[in-house]
Amino acid sequence: MHKLRQRYRYSVILLREIVRTDFKIRYQNSFLGYVWSLLRPLLLFVILYFVFTKFLKVGTGVPHYPVYLLLGLLYWNFFVEVTMGSVTAIVGKGDLIRKINFPKYIIILAVLTGALINLSLTAVVVVIFMIAGHVSVSWQALLLIPLLLELILIALTAAFFLSAAFVRYRDISYVWEVIIQATFYATPILYAMTRIPHVYAKILILNPFAQVIQDSRYVLITHSTETISTIYNGDRWIWAIPIGLTIILVALTTTYFRRRSHAFAEEV
Repeated sequence: MHKLRQRYRYSVILLREIVRTDFKIRYQNSFLGYVWSLLRPLLLFVILYFVFTKFLKVGTGVPHYPVYLLLGLLYWNFFVEVTMGSVTAIVGKGDLIRKINFPKYIIILAVLTGALINLSLTAVVVVIFMIAGHVSVSWQALLLIPLLLELILIALTAAFFLSAAFVRYRDISYVWEVIIQATFYATPILYAMTRIPHVYAKILILNPFAQVIQDSRYVLITHSTETISTIYNGDRWIWAIPIGLTIILVALTTTYFRRRSHAFAEEV
């Protein structure tokens, strides 16, 4: 354990300093400062809530829809922050990479850590809404832990690929902006799965991100939430598809990142 601590001690220190520096730069000269990390998703939630409940009536029939919507936005903002922040992360730290020899994945972990901090802050708002909306919580809420780990892996999968690919192909940032917009509407964040024809719902729920959101809503908010198991008539083995897909993509993207990282200093 002593040798293990000594081996990664420098990496941990560097990770902490990068996260601290990025936070200072992000909110530099901002009147509200770090409060924006909480206000941004909350303001988005307020806008979407009124539009989709008062005008489009999307939330009709969904138990505890405010919390239902807020949890989906919480996960989505985390995913967007990790992936969009990672696209230019390696190039943005070009000077540091050329001067110091260190594991390049630390830069991606710094983006992830910053997003996790914001996720934790926004989670407090979710808890407040749950208390105000009298959402009952059972022991199944503990299942959020493996679901959050799956969410982190999904985000890291995209982050490792995007950051490494952007070093050589700068068009990646524009392509990803289009993909991220399409993914937002193709994921059950604003709407319930019951509004989708069953044949399309069976395809959509195989998306690991959609599976994580729906399972999280099921264990935390309401059991009326359609999950991958209920859509496939109680077949619990169907979970192997999104989980297996996530594991395969993690292996592929981390391998790609590791092989490309040796050339980062020359290409950034």
